[in-house]
Amino acid sequence: MPLADFRSPRLFVDASLSADARVPLDRAQANYLGNVLRLTAGSPILVFNGRDGEWRAAIEGGKRPDRLTVLHQTRPQDALPNLTYLFAPLKHARLDYMVQKAVEMGAATLQPVLTRHTQVTRVNSERMRANVIEAAEQCGILSIATVNEPLALDRYLSQRDGRRLLVFCDEAADVAAPVAALAAAPAADGIDLLIGPEGGFADDERSALLRQPHILRLSLGPRILRADTAAVAALALVQAVLGDWTPSATG
Repeated sequence: MPLADFRSPRLFVDASLSADARVPLDRAQANYLGNVLRLTAGSPILVFNGRDGEWRAAIEGGKRPDRLTVLHQTRPQDALPNLTYLFAPLKHARLDYMVQKAVEMGAATLQPVLTRHTQVTRVNSERMRANVIEAAEQCGILSIATVNEPLALDRYLSQRDGRRLLVFCDEAADVAAPVAALAAAPAADGIDLLIGPEGGFADDERSALLRQPHILRLSLGPRILRADTAAVAALALVQAVLGDWTPSATG
């Protein structure tokens, strides 16, 4: 697959992409290209929509960019690993950071779950989606992660697919070698990775989790990590052992 071009401006567009297609720009996109990047008519950029791969396009318009002409494909569409990141929402900037890092690490779906000790009960899903797109634009990512609406933990557990491996990161678990534990996990039809709130799981929540089929209770080491740090650590472990960081992955 061709390497990503990080020298050219890159823009997500919600339109079909093909050679010679004309793509209108909304006000925010026109402002970004014309006033922030100071690009003019004829300037080349890269565009993607999460479905049709990445394409080279040229800006059209007068003093203000108003549309793009799609020229040729630079990279074909790819697919994200079958990895869902489940997390108790955090406040504002730390949630933004966690969403961006989860996208960079290859999560295909982001699922907020509300627990007894969750700090935040109202989640701005549109802001999360904006962070997903921004991370994809900046990091050369072609596929756009799905952002689901929040679910109570018990509701999520009642409807989860038991064929998927649920990796439950638990601060109360005995400290053990997480790489070895993941390597010994049975094959699964996808992976759900759960990071809880900074207040920890309640006892009844932990019991309900441990009764789930196809579950792996995982320690992230001898130190207590903040939730956003735990997200990066856990995603790195899962991707390195079971995900698309290894050619033998089946996730």
